[in-house]
Amino acid sequence: MKNEKAIGLFIIAAGLVILLGKLGVFGFIGRNFWPLLLLLPGIALYVLFYARLTPSWSLVPAGILTVYGVLFSITNIGGAGLMSNLWPVLLLGIAAGLIGYSMVERHKPEYVYPAALIFGAGSIVLLAFTLLQTGIIYVLAVLLILGGIWLLIGRGRTGRGRGW
Repeated sequence: MKNEKAIGLFIIAAGLVILLGKLGVFGFIGRNFWPLLLLLPGIALYVLFYARLTPSWSLVPAGILTVYGVLFSITNIGGAGLMSNLWPVLLLGIAAGLIGYSMVERHKPEYVYPAALIFGAGSIVLLAFTLLQTGIIYVLAVLLILGGIWLLIGRGRTGRGRGW
């Protein structure tokens, strides 16, 4: 009698899985929630580290996976075309992982923090270039004009106690 009930439940479950698959439920879930496959392990690594269950180097993949999960969630919602502008965030993921590791590591590895800063600064600069595209030329022109004005006006008054 127990075998018949177990087989009956298995057949019902198999039928539900097939029906939901044919209705497109699994395809919808896979298409819309796949970035969680990156985001949730990243968050889990953070939780495991702060529960003192993993070593400090686990913060590197935690930062990378978390940032990538957020990035791919944004591009999943806004469309894959966003990736042409947001690709520098991939470097920011590496920077986030390295910064997290360098902040908590007791032995303070010598080159990890500078590498994280280089990745982070490079990511922000590249992100500004990709978001502004040709508009960066205008920003650069205004900065050059302001720098020239500062040199002309600010440099001539050194004897009055004004300035730095």
